[in-house]
Amino acid sequence: MEILKHILSVMDYDAPVDDIVRGIHWTAVVSRFCGLSSTMLRDHSHDHEDSGPILLTGKTANDLAQWSFSADIEKASLGLAAINSLIEVDLSRCTEVNAGQVIMEKGKDKNVSVIGHFPFVDDLRCIAKNLWVIEKWQKPGDYPAEDAALYLPQSDVIAISSTTLINHTLESLLPLCPKTGFTMLLGPTTPMTPVIFEYGIDMISGSLVTDNQLALTYIKQGANFRQLKRSGAIKLFTLQKY
Repeated sequence: MEILKHILSVMDYDAPVDDIVRGIHWTAVVSRFCGLSSTMLRDHSHDHEDSGPILLTGKTANDLAQWSFSADIEKASLGLAAINSLIEVDLSRCTEVNAGQVIMEKGKDKNVSVIGHFPFVDDLRCIAKNLWVIEKWQKPGDYPAEDAALYLPQSDVIAISSTTLINHTLESLLPLCPKTGFTMLLGPTTPMTPVIFEYGIDMISGSLVTDNQLALTYIKQGANFRQLKRSGAIKLFTLQKY
């Protein structure tokens, strides 16, 4: 969890939490900004009957950001959203380009690994030399998580879902990525901070909420990422290593 510790260590700003919304697909924390992360749920089958909701009244975004280290994946998901709610994105360094487009351009006739089943993988399969989609919950043609050790070292281009920060697997994946290749961290959970470039990642791609109330309304109603994007409540940005 060194990356998360590093991100938090360079933050010199805190803010009270104004709102928290957990939707089916996305979790939002509103403090300094509106931060997003993928909603990830733990198995509740062994919860005690008297375990009630956690009261978050009075907490700050930095308080919640500490939950990003939790083994409880629900808390870690909320913690990442809190981190993202504090980061002021340097828009002067960003470009409005879709991560899928970048991977398509860089992956043509190359060996490509994608951690997470993104919508662009079907198109990517048609142009890549080899495509290995590594996913915990596999769809037809995907590979299980344990195959990362086999395929990442063979890859020229690697796209890693930022949900790996929630389940704390990112730092076990990065040593498998060839230094001569191109590695991207992507998804709305991505903390848009240059700190990440110090860990061998070449580009990060995430989202910026431009209309808090509209985003929260869509998240409450179970919007998926495409629906949230079409709503106009978020913009997609990429930040490349100098």
